[in-house]
Amino acid sequence: MKNRVRLFSMLLLTAALGACNWSNGNSGQAEPDITTDTLTYTTKIIKERANDCVNKADSACTVASITYPVFNGQQLLNNSIRHKLIMLFGGNNPDVKPDTSLQLYAKNFIKGYENDSPKQNNAGIFYTLAIKAALTRQDSSLTTLELSGYSYQGGAHGGSTTAFINWDTKANNDIRLKDVLIAGYRDSLTAIAETIFRQQEKLTPTASLANDYFFKDAKFTLNENFVITPVGLKFLYNQYEIKPYAAGQTIVLIPYANIKSLLKPKSVITQYLK
Repeated sequence: MKNRVRLFSMLLLTAALGACNWSNGNSGQAEPDITTDTLTYTTKIIKERANDCVNKADSACTVASITYPVFNGQQLLNNSIRHKLIMLFGGNNPDVKPDTSLQLYAKNFIKGYENDSPKQNNAGIFYTLAIKAALTRQDSSLTTLELSGYSYQGGAHGGSTTAFINWDTKANNDIRLKDVLIAGYRDSLTAIAETIFRQQEKLTPTASLANDYFFKDAKFTLNENFVITPVGLKFLYNQYEIKPYAAGQTIVLIPYANIKSLLKPKSVITQYLK
């Protein structure tokens, strides 16, 4: 009797598993894992130390360190990463030609310290450059990276900055706002973003932006420093951009639900819309 019960139970279990397999096999393709890497890469680290570091720890002497991914067979993406990392700090000076490689960029940072060190009045001052490009999300359509860094070259304090790369994996190019939003989007997007910004800052709809913010003509504006996320467009203002240094960075996240009418159909954002 016990053997019959055991055999019957096994038959039921086998039938149930078979039903599950049959159902999965005929329900269409599974939902894609949009965090799975679709481009292969290796992580590269560049580090340069000043001559006077000797046996000192990195935290006690002048060091330039750069960490970033190098994607296999993706020259355009790699060039974009290199260029934006170099431009994170001081790369916007039209009178200074940007470095052509990250290795040279790190070496020139150390050279700048060694040229300045005899002029320093306070012993023990050292410079710091630490920048990194990190992959934040990737799928068959979209690759996003966050580029962040800290730099100190004397003075009261150093500075931090963050930038983003939104890369169209299929088209193999950088994504701009006009690539995912309809023509004439700017005014509507800015108005929606300002409403969110004022709510975050606990400001009334008519409160002046003249006293506590650095917006030109005291008028709210969006910058171009954004990243495409699964829930919305995230804009980031760096230190000193719209607020004093002590206020740090400011993030404005615009949910897709708020801008459905502005989104282009069949863009890289479409996969996130419900």
